[in-house]
Amino acid sequence: MNQKLQNLQTSIGASFQNSVPISFGNDIQAIKAAKQEVALCDRSHWGLIEISGDDRLRFLHNQSTNNFNILQPGQGCETVFVTPTARTIDLATAYVTENVILLLVSPTRCQKLVEWFDRYLFPMDKVEVKDISSEYAIFSLIGIEGKNLIAKLAGTTPSDVPHDSHQLISLENLQVRVAVGSGLAIEGYTLIVPVNNAPEVWQILVEAGAVPMGDHSWQQLRIQQGRPAPDYELTDDYNPLEAGLWNTISFEKGCYIGQETIARLNTYKGVKQRLWGVRLNGKVESGNVVQIEDKKVGKLTSFTETSDGYFGLVYIRTKAGGVGLKVQVGDVEGEVVEVPFLTHRDLNS
Repeated sequence: MNQKLQNLQTSIGASFQNSVPISFGNDIQAIKAAKQEVALCDRSHWGLIEISGDDRLRFLHNQSTNNFNILQPGQGCETVFVTPTARTIDLATAYVTENVILLLVSPTRCQKLVEWFDRYLFPMDKVEVKDISSEYAIFSLIGIEGKNLIAKLAGTTPSDVPHDSHQLISLENLQVRVAVGSGLAIEGYTLIVPVNNAPEVWQILVEAGAVPMGDHSWQQLRIQQGRPAPDYELTDDYNPLEAGLWNTISFEKGCYIGQETIARLNTYKGVKQRLWGVRLNGKVESGNVVQIEDKKVGKLTSFTETSDGYFGLVYIRTKAGGVGLKVQVGDVEGEVVEVPFLTHRDLNS
């Protein structure tokens, strides 16, 4: 943790858990800002991996679900790393630059992925893998006013470019990489900031009007938006089709780890369960069985309490149904709903 940044955040009300700012004492305000204005979340505890070498695009193309061979510098994509049997390891975001590829990965998956890549590197591969998490801070601007805020600070309006596109810009003479996308379905930007400049950039963004947001609020939005997370929705029990990550998968690309299983599931409509949101009538523990009458149809993987009530993420057996389904989670009634982060393909088509 950057001590200077932590001191700055403490001075404006941050409380920490394992060096992660979990709240600024303004959770309701921060959620409101993310939905109506712009919030600023410190995601520096996430992992950042640098992939370099002449074979870097080919290597990641063969390692994950999306098509890296078509990407040019300044472009990016979300992609899923899976096991040979297509069980999910992590959902990552890749940013292609002139010389390297930067991979933004979940907090609990950086070391695992570095070790995973090392297993599949051969002596002839022109690829180097480096954990550079300690060299950069990661900030996300979440909300519709993020574009105007960057325009005000940079003196130029960010271009309307595809999701995960990125460029280097100067914020008051401090160079940062700004990428389209907040990490959620809410519009916004992700900033990759050299660690020595992180305190100044944070202060500049807050003074410009961004509302600080802690990790508790991020997690609430993650669940409401439906972004699956490792150890919750992304585990050895589920594949990326079940997790609603169809948009991260190229069905036209060649062979990659897990490709055969994913192709078979798609071709033969073998997706046996799907991830959905669920509105709940009360508190319930994650891990609870989801039932219809006395029949088990799924599992609650995440839960949060919001100003609008109780909400969770659930895997539901495909044959049981989807949106509108009335379910019982423990002793609590609920209704299955769509969440904006996820995509599902019509298996009847």
